[in-house]
Amino acid sequence: MPIRLLILNQRMKTAVPLFGLMCLVFLAFAPSTRETSPVKVSGGLISGTVNPDGDVQIFKGIPFAAPPVGDLRWKAPQPVKPWSGVRKCDRFGASPVQGAPNPFGPWSAEYLIPKEPISEDCLYLNVWSGAKSAAEKRPVLVWIYGGGFNSGGSAVPIYDGEATAKKGIVFVSINYRVGSFGFFAHPELTRESGESTPGESTRGASTPGRSASGNYGLMDQIAALQWVKQNIAVFGGDPDNVTIAGQSAGSMSVNCLVASPVAKNLFNKAIAESGASFARPHASLQQAEEAGLKMMQALGATSLAELRAKPASEILQKAQGIRGPIIDGYVLPQSIASIFAAGKANPVALLTGWNEDEGMAFGPKKKADEYRKQLEQQYGDKAQTLLQFYPGTTDAEAAESQVKLSRDQVFGAQNYTWATIQAQQGRPVYVYRFTRKIPATGQYAHYGAFHTGEVAYAYDNLRFIDRQLRPLESTDDKLARIISSYWANFTKTGNPNGPGLPQWPAYSTQDKQIVELGDQVKAKPLADAAALEFFFGLMSKP
Repeated sequence: MPIRLLILNQRMKTAVPLFGLMCLVFLAFAPSTRETSPVKVSGGLISGTVNPDGDVQIFKGIPFAAPPVGDLRWKAPQPVKPWSGVRKCDRFGASPVQGAPNPFGPWSAEYLIPKEPISEDCLYLNVWSGAKSAAEKRPVLVWIYGGGFNSGGSAVPIYDGEATAKKGIVFVSINYRVGSFGFFAHPELTRESGESTPGESTRGASTPGRSASGNYGLMDQIAALQWVKQNIAVFGGDPDNVTIAGQSAGSMSVNCLVASPVAKNLFNKAIAESGASFARPHASLQQAEEAGLKMMQALGATSLAELRAKPASEILQKAQGIRGPIIDGYVLPQSIASIFAAGKANPVALLTGWNEDEGMAFGPKKKADEYRKQLEQQYGDKAQTLLQFYPGTTDAEAAESQVKLSRDQVFGAQNYTWATIQAQQGRPVYVYRFTRKIPATGQYAHYGAFHTGEVAYAYDNLRFIDRQLRPLESTDDKLARIISSYWANFTKTGNPNGPGLPQWPAYSTQDKQIVELGDQVKAKPLADAAALEFFFGLMSKP
């Protein structure tokens, strides 16, 4: 059965009429019903569904902010509007506005959002919990999706939270605005943000003295974390034991949140899979505003009011050059490197790493001479040192080096830099390398341990993988059990180790021990530490 039909079939099996209101603040499991008793959250009462095994309650599409449409387009998230009665939260909310989700590269349908609904009205989150009462105070994991800050959503099948909830975690996945809707800055928006209007949220668009625009996607994430702080206890979660986790742009988001003073006290642990922003030059507010003025011109608008009146489809089609978080002076007061170097980042325990085959060197590879010339132009007198790690004596060698260099520039060196700074500052950090070459057929056969490949293992969601495309083996099932147990243990205690698991040593700058997550799971020294240390010397400087 296709994945989407399977999910729909499960929803139909679990949806039955609601029989009564819950009077106490706890989650009641009733064997005679497939729908939960209502719980009270910000905005009103909601109900969810119970999984077929009867041990996890699932709430999908919970609003955590008002729909960012109309006059609220390009404003910080505002409080939810209260509703009457019981709101059924039994299906995902819409994914944020983006292009149509079509398979590409190594990413087949289970790695993508559903084809619909897609809407500006997207600020919803989802909760999976196996707690039977609010008194349990289970640890909480908040998942932040990737997608280059231009795509993605919490309804991606491999982001399902049921298996993690079965491990004693309250799993939360959130939506946030992407692309031109999530990161558009403009001088008029900046002025608007500093104007105080009575009754507006203090976390919202009009905070006196803020005077910034552009990081709406990050502010959505912060608003969702504030919702978790205020509401997760009714699902049996502990608001003081929260881990933020993400992959790719989601991992970069985690990096930004750890750096942001606005996110202070909303979490105490972080999982960062393949992404950080130490060498990624975020635009300044002024640069982002200039890009916003060009976008306004491209859309033929002369005012912010006209821009807000434009249909989302036109903005999606014509808006270009909006590339993600900026240094706005508010959410990110300085560059990531500067914030961490000054010791101003929010203190967390950290689990981080990257994948063996996630180099993104698109297009034909450069010949050896052209490759070496490019490095000399980019790195000057440091190019010869770099060529020791990524040689290009022959065309074949240069082609292989380009893939590895891409992997390390975009991902490996970023997460290595974060891990090293974390260790230098005396905070706990655990580093992994995912090396399992995931079995695959046809067009998917040559991608190996590809970007995003580890996510289904980390959250024990191999059941969503299309096994006709990827004929997984017993090795994969075993690996998923191990990795998901590491992730769950870290979420609970800040340490991934536990009974029956290979020992994962804490990372230190002396021995550089990591754990390899592959055909075998074992601790080992980081083999290419010297190459990554070269980049650390460049990235760690403000």
